[in-house]
Amino acid sequence: MNDWRIYRGEAAPHDDIGLLPPPPPWRDFALSAPDRAEDGHHVTELTPEERDAGADSGRRLPRAAAYHVDARTVEAVNTALYLRRPLLVTGDPGVGKSSLAHAVARELRLGRVLRWPVNSRTTLRDGLYRYDSLGRLEEAGVNREGGGTGTTGDLGRFVRLGPLGTALAPYALPRVLVVDEIDKADIDLPNDLLDVFEEGTFEIPELSRAADAHPVVEVRPADDGRRVTVRHGVVHCHTFPFVILTSNGERDFPPAFLRRCVRLHLSPGADRDRLRAIVRAHLPTADEDADRIIERFVQHAATGELAVDQLLNAVYFMGHAVGQDVPDMERVADLIFQHLNTTVPTE
Repeated sequence: MNDWRIYRGEAAPHDDIGLLPPPPPWRDFALSAPDRAEDGHHVTELTPEERDAGADSGRRLPRAAAYHVDARTVEAVNTALYLRRPLLVTGDPGVGKSSLAHAVARELRLGRVLRWPVNSRTTLRDGLYRYDSLGRLEEAGVNREGGGTGTTGDLGRFVRLGPLGTALAPYALPRVLVVDEIDKADIDLPNDLLDVFEEGTFEIPELSRAADAHPVVEVRPADDGRRVTVRHGVVHCHTFPFVILTSNGERDFPPAFLRRCVRLHLSPGADRDRLRAIVRAHLPTADEDADRIIERFVQHAATGELAVDQLLNAVYFMGHAVGQDVPDMERVADLIFQHLNTTVPTE
């Protein structure tokens, strides 16, 4: 392979994920899987349609197809892919942290992006799985009333993997997971994630307790795709997912967490060529006024925090506002280019 980059930041999808070298021995989860030969029969392959469906669906298409990355971002993504490590992406709101995941999924054809939004009440289990204990009890009761034993045959109907749990399921190719705004999480969550990311496995106790009677259970993934196989109540990943952890920089993380991540900081920047490329990708019919709006955006960004979507909003607005009362650029700037780190006065 002449080019070491698997992800190149290009718009066209390709299959070069198959050229990714083997993982480091300490990150080879397929090698460490219990009963590896038997486990290999349960690796889930996404169909070509599933590989292409996710990142290009609905409103996500422009975010994936038109996302513009620089060389440093491309290198960080590839480093995370090679080392099988999470990518911790920091930056102001609106710089494209989550959109990067959709761009990677689209180009490498890795299927639907799994998103796990985090807040102060989020626990590790929220991301791993949900178990419908009430539903199982109700079905067992109906079974007994009908003369059965009170047991249920298909335990997988009562288990739904969360976004993190789905990403760690035994897929042949890495799934793409966004853990959104991890800096808003309880202080314990980053440390709780360490063990899961290091081991690539987790247990579903409700299935483990029934493993003698139900050693193999097929459970529902978070993205409503085909069921994935769980053996003896333990989910063990085959290949480590591509994980993006986003942070707005509202808190610091422990060193043990940071050293296990590849880190990337995104900033809106004043790179006019990059901003022009973003505008052209999202708004290909933008006229020559776009350059004037970009220049005003750069001037405002020099004195406070702005997001790129504010620039896109301004270009779109000025391109569609017609008539004699069209606002001038100064008024548009006052309306749209309001600094995100400035408190709005109240009357």
